[in-house]
Amino acid sequence: MMEKRVIVFLVLSLAIIFGYDYALKEMGWLPQPTPSSESSVAPETAQVTAPNEGTPTSVAANPVIAQVSGQGQASSHLDGQTSPVAATEEVVTVETDLYRAKISTRGAVLTSWELKRYQQTATDSALVQLVRQGSKFTGPLAILATDAGLTKALGDGLYTVTRDFSTLDSTHPTGHITFQLFDDAKNLVVEKILTFHVDSYLVDIAIRGTDLPGDLTVGLGTNFGIVEWGDGLIGQIGAASFVDGKSDKDAPESESERKGSVQWLALQDKYFLSVLIPTQASSTLVKKEGDKLLSGGVRFAASSSGSPLKLQLYAGPKEYDTLRAMQIGIEDTIDFGWFVFGSWGVVKAVAKPIFYVLRFINDYTHNYGVTIILLTMMLKVLFVPLQYKSYKSMKQMQVIQPKVLAIQEKFKEDRDRLNKELIKLYRDHKVNPVGGCLPMVLQMPVFVALFNILYMTIDLRQAPFMAWITDL
Repeated sequence: MMEKRVIVFLVLSLAIIFGYDYALKEMGWLPQPTPSSESSVAPETAQVTAPNEGTPTSVAANPVIAQVSGQGQASSHLDGQTSPVAATEEVVTVETDLYRAKISTRGAVLTSWELKRYQQTATDSALVQLVRQGSKFTGPLAILATDAGLTKALGDGLYTVTRDFSTLDSTHPTGHITFQLFDDAKNLVVEKILTFHVDSYLVDIAIRGTDLPGDLTVGLGTNFGIVEWGDGLIGQIGAASFVDGKSDKDAPESESERKGSVQWLALQDKYFLSVLIPTQASSTLVKKEGDKLLSGGVRFAASSSGSPLKLQLYAGPKEYDTLRAMQIGIEDTIDFGWFVFGSWGVVKAVAKPIFYVLRFINDYTHNYGVTIILLTMMLKVLFVPLQYKSYKSMKQMQVIQPKVLAIQEKFKEDRDRLNKELIKLYRDHKVNPVGGCLPMVLQMPVFVALFNILYMTIDLRQAPFMAWITDL
């Protein structure tokens, strides 16, 4: 009997011991445990805010909006806050209706920039890629310093990345991405802030940092914007810059630098280009890296004020209206003035009105093949009076040709008398010996300008006409 009571006692005791905590927890009376320092930090560094809910990133303030990169230990923020250190390399993608860009967190450089409205060829549907592929090339937007060790740290370092958008559209037309580099060994903190716009090829860039001695150069990459290095005679392939109000087409044998007030630096081919548009840059740098390989960059003088470096990037097609709207003269990279191995102002002056007429006609025909035919017919009609004079003069010369030959035979030993007799013959018959050539010379700038337009403008790139003609 006693043993049974002992057994019942033990069972009830165990039930009370284990059931007491359970009952308190179920009724919510059990106090919560105090979190450790490690567990309190983790949620803050790993916090992810929903897209489109964060405050836009700016140079003055940089809240953590959406953490997307790998994280390690914490490090000091430029504003005195703690921020995570990236642990692995990642690629951030930005996509609009115009382009698809990819940016690596290693060096915070562009690794891809595809134009969604342009394909490689009429038969190859692959999108036009503006970034030169290859690990040996420095990516666009790399930060280069005068100190080689600092350049390596900036280029090889893993940046953390935050962004305040997932997609860009009409409801969210502008988005910011901030890349941060923390290097405790060099006591280095750098921020690179990129602002994208839904309906523009322009990207706003701001860079600031601590302990960045000497001049800094923002690179344009190698052949960034040069899709095809053509060997044609028309247009400039390579680098172009605008410094101190003067444009220049750089083709250095090794390396060249233009010092002064920099408006822009571009790398270009016939149809596409990339441009850096800095604020208060001190010079442009262009370097030949091999056969048909060029790199460029804009240099900022060392500043002790701590103010950010500001610039813009344009990477896209040579659309005349788009470039002209920027109001920095970049539309002149579309060289309508080419003539006899040079650029002539008279040809350019004639080309621009013809270009406007070409596009005006195409607004109605919607077929550049038909547009070219109509425009050519209009020009031929316009020059009928000149052509008539030319044909008339040539006919008159044919009539008096026997007399010209007779005079040349008669006075072949006396050059002065020969010239006088020929002048008298032309005067008596009212014939201008250059009357057949002069009208043709007057027409030449117009048709050279038309040829330049048809050859240079991106409007005709892969424009179909009819049947098998799919690329005018």
